[in-house]
Amino acid sequence: MYFPGIPLLFQSIVNGLLMGGVYSLVAVGLTLIFGVMKIINFAHGSFMMLGMFATYWLYVLVGIDPYLSLLLTIPILFVFGLLVERFLVARVMDAPAQNQLLLTLGISLVIENLALLLWSPNFRTLDVPYARHVATVGMVIISLPKVIAFFLALLLTISLYYFLKKTDLGKAIRAASEEKEGALTVGINLRRIYYVAFGIGTACVGAAGTVAAPFFYVTPHVGGVFVIIAFVVVVLGGMGSFIGALAGGLIVGLAESIGAAFIPGQLKQFTIYSIFVLVLLFKPEGLFGKPSE
Repeated sequence: MYFPGIPLLFQSIVNGLLMGGVYSLVAVGLTLIFGVMKIINFAHGSFMMLGMFATYWLYVLVGIDPYLSLLLTIPILFVFGLLVERFLVARVMDAPAQNQLLLTLGISLVIENLALLLWSPNFRTLDVPYARHVATVGMVIISLPKVIAFFLALLLTISLYYFLKKTDLGKAIRAASEEKEGALTVGINLRRIYYVAFGIGTACVGAAGTVAAPFFYVTPHVGGVFVIIAFVVVVLGGMGSFIGALAGGLIVGLAESIGAAFIPGQLKQFTIYSIFVLVLLFKPEGLFGKPSE
């Protein structure tokens, strides 16, 4: 371990917050699915990978700007999520938890191996004109793509929050998450809520893949990088907690970036998992989760 200078420390804080915004959007989708359906979705990272590849090919083949491609990738991943829930996940909703885990893991393996077959394991990057544009603010160098990704991720997260708070469908989703029996009593169709929630969660992680694509590598294995971080964020913030996912993403982004400044190499992940273990030991319900009765 070594102690970085003040400029590097400030740089790490800014980089951590910007990346944390993307982590928050990934985790919001995961926590929404768990909060409503009580399913731990191991295919979440693979859905993000599909969003990244959709963005990549839309740019390479059609010339659509990666951030403008959100207008296509969000509905595409939403519909994909609906289909996965309708024809696969719905069949194990009443099955034991291990069957649900095995199904989502199997979906992830199928998607990842299909991507390997179609696009090879090669690493790809998007060569957009503004990829290397930076701004200098004092001692800190800020990457333009990361700033755009952060604000888009924040905008999408806030938009989803207000959708859940203000719309009838959003209120129905919250009711199904908080009190299923009460939701049934007032006539809410839980089956409809389940596949809509799964579609929204899939669209969220697909959007996170889109905003990350201009500054992150694209490969069939990239989902594994994000899905583990997403689980850490969700557990840290509290399973099923929307605000917890947002705050947890920023905390994990900061921990990862500052940890990299102090601990070089792959050991930078040590900071994240140390926080994760401490939360499990002293506040297992997460920072914003509700204690189990």
